[in-house]
Amino acid sequence: MKTAIIDLGTNTFHLLIVERKEVLFKESIPAKIGKGGISEGVISEEGIQRALVVLKYFREVIDRQEVSLEKTFAMGTSAIRSAGNKDEFVQRVFDETGIKIQVISGDEEAELICLGVKQAMDIPETSMIMDIGGGSVEFIICNNEKIFWKQSFEIGGQRLMDKFMKSDPISMRSVQTMDDFFREKLLPLTNACHQYAPKVLIGSSGTFDTLIDMFFMKENGVLPDAKQVSFEYSMNEFYRAYNELLFKNHTQRMTIAGMIELRVDMIVVAMCLIRFVIQMFDIQRIRVSSYALKEGVMAKILA
Repeated sequence: MKTAIIDLGTNTFHLLIVERKEVLFKESIPAKIGKGGISEGVISEEGIQRALVVLKYFREVIDRQEVSLEKTFAMGTSAIRSAGNKDEFVQRVFDETGIKIQVISGDEEAELICLGVKQAMDIPETSMIMDIGGGSVEFIICNNEKIFWKQSFEIGGQRLMDKFMKSDPISMRSVQTMDDFFREKLLPLTNACHQYAPKVLIGSSGTFDTLIDMFFMKENGVLPDAKQVSFEYSMNEFYRAYNELLFKNHTQRMTIAGMIELRVDMIVVAMCLIRFVIQMFDIQRIRVSSYALKEGVMAKILA
């Protein structure tokens, strides 16, 4: 039986079509539904139109792959769940594409991300999974056996850009202000880290994928094999990339091999958040998973 999974992220919409465990189709397209509205708590009309263009295309693919709409699972995340006009958005998508969106809570999102990451790698020691979306950031402290703690914070890349990225390159004053903001907003994470003391950070998808692509292009001149879904990423390499990304402007960042247009600006604030987490919680090791929410949904359905 074929199944289609759609992850409706704040920046990117992802479509995954599987039969049993075999991936038949996979594509990610920028829809940027958070742009121009997320900080006001709405999805703008332009955002809705961008979403409809992508979802009409996804519907064509779903039909071509002969997946029934009963077996199509569309997950709405931060930008949708926090939008004042979410019901209108969900209804318009259904009316124009036949795709029914299930808006999931931050807790459910964190749990599905954790499940997805576990499809990509073993987690023998207590680790902190971090998934930076455009609208929210999920943190999960877990190992192979259990989730000790999880929480979703509405401090995703688009929100951070709207709030702090007033110049390009970003000013050091903005970086310091962001650190103060993280210190306040992430207090529940601070308490959880005191309790469970994770020393391994597992970054899932998004910014972390781009960091891996940049590293592979720098070292090997080619992108990683699509079949490889988990990576080790050195602390030295992180700080090298951090310094490179923070002190360049949009045009200069775009020339970095492995960079993509979708991530070129948001990666700056995302790097500030990752650096804050590494330093604040004395992280010793970074691992990266290409799998996240949609693979978690797939694992749940197949189970």
